[in-house]
Amino acid sequence: MKLSLEGIGEKSAWESKGYHLPAYDVNEVKANTDKAPRWVHFGAGNIFRAYHARLAQELIEKGSMDTGIIVAEGFDYEIIDKAYKPFDNLSILAILKSDGKVEKQVIASVSKSVKLDTGVQDDYSYLKSAFENSSLQFATFTITEKGYSLKGPDGQFTKAVSEDMANGPEKPVSYIGKVAALLYARYAAGRYPIAMVSTDNCSHNGQKLFDAIHEFAVKWSENGKADKGFLDYVEDKASVSFPWSMIDKITPRPDDSVKDMIAADGVEDPEPVITGFHTYVAPFVNAEESEYLVIEDDFPNGRPSLEEAGVIFTSRDTVNNVERMKVTTCLNPLHTSLAVYGCLLGFTRISEEMKDADLSKLVDTVGYKEGLPVVTDPGVISPTEFIDTVVGKRLPNPFMPDTPQRIACDTSQKIPIRFGETIKSYIADPSRNVSDLNAIPLVLAGWLRYAKGIDDNGAEFECSPDPMLAGIQDSLKGLEFGSTLDAEEVRKVLLPILKNETIFATDLEKAGLSDKVIAYFIKLMSGKGAVRSTLHEALN
Repeated sequence: MKLSLEGIGEKSAWESKGYHLPAYDVNEVKANTDKAPRWVHFGAGNIFRAYHARLAQELIEKGSMDTGIIVAEGFDYEIIDKAYKPFDNLSILAILKSDGKVEKQVIASVSKSVKLDTGVQDDYSYLKSAFENSSLQFATFTITEKGYSLKGPDGQFTKAVSEDMANGPEKPVSYIGKVAALLYARYAAGRYPIAMVSTDNCSHNGQKLFDAIHEFAVKWSENGKADKGFLDYVEDKASVSFPWSMIDKITPRPDDSVKDMIAADGVEDPEPVITGFHTYVAPFVNAEESEYLVIEDDFPNGRPSLEEAGVIFTSRDTVNNVERMKVTTCLNPLHTSLAVYGCLLGFTRISEEMKDADLSKLVDTVGYKEGLPVVTDPGVISPTEFIDTVVGKRLPNPFMPDTPQRIACDTSQKIPIRFGETIKSYIADPSRNVSDLNAIPLVLAGWLRYAKGIDDNGAEFECSPDPMLAGIQDSLKGLEFGSTLDAEEVRKVLLPILKNETIFATDLEKAGLSDKVIAYFIKLMSGKGAVRSTLHEALN
């Protein structure tokens, strides 16, 4: 069984192994897309393949769409070369259900895969022509929160961004510079309307995308590199909208157990590969069954009926409330709590952590006891039902190969939203006392302990990538694991970190939580087994 357009023509072989094949003419959909594209997506990673591409396939099969998606990768070009081109843009989606069943389908809704690279002329010209076509309704994004940042750690524009702003939209090299250039091509072709829809897992994602593109429009307008009307076009919501969204679907890296299952079915070449940027890609994607996508309904050039595939369209305020519910209470803080302590305690599966009484108690306390009381009910999704599903089904799913090590990536970027917002809610509410928080300070102390890169058995481990990790580790260098730490010395080291509002969204000393975090950190550092004993003692 070969994953190719010719290979899936052998329907009986695939269907006998339980695969759902695309129930439409793939070549016809591709021809329609070439002629009148409606949907471009930036970011060719696994979340796109598991969610957006599946949504499109469902609508095509229902007859609600007759075009596919043009996917553009603007960072890790090897994804196109290794996960798309060799398989005619097809992929296998394996949905891993909590009852052990696996739903397998071949996704064929990606009509064209290209590199977002002005140096690859054919690809960039194809993308540019799509943006110049009045039929294009919207572009979606999964480029991670870092993708929208134009500045480096020093607060200055990166070299690529600075050069793109100076040189104009002709041959940009930065990610957002290239996207802005495509939008400029659309403006020049006829000021055609479009929705630019970030579906990245970060708060106010539409605002982040607008801010980044608007920065380019301002600079190009100021230095005469773009028509003055381009800035008006970007600022005109009737021409270019930047809807906010909330996305939720766990899509771990390709897992060996799924690879072995697909290989046993007879699928050729299922082996995952690792790109030069350490992206794990394969001809298949494994993902959980649960999924949520809530989008502000602001599409000036129309949109497909994505609600037929389960997408919720609503107002910006409601999207914001759903996002706050998820990232500050019902899922993301639980994930980070498990990531930090899972790494320290030697776990390699989130589902296994949920069998641990202390970690299960930690999740319950962070979510139900400390977070849920200050969450705003968005109306379209019940917070209690959402967290019940997370704790009862999603996190314990033994067939989901998600790891604490994956979730621990970029924790410093996640803490201000995942915990800082709850802390601020307690501070703002006169009926609540921030000193009542116990599990959240325990997680924050655990993260600092994690940054030492020493597990609870005293063995070194490699911390996951994080832009602030090196600085944190440098600050902690003088605090030795397993020694009797002087409380005042620890306070001198930790206080500058704990007062950093960039990390915690608030000054933890002013909030009245720094002493609690410091006390937990000292206990966690006291020696082998201290993580386990501190965790157990603090929660019981």
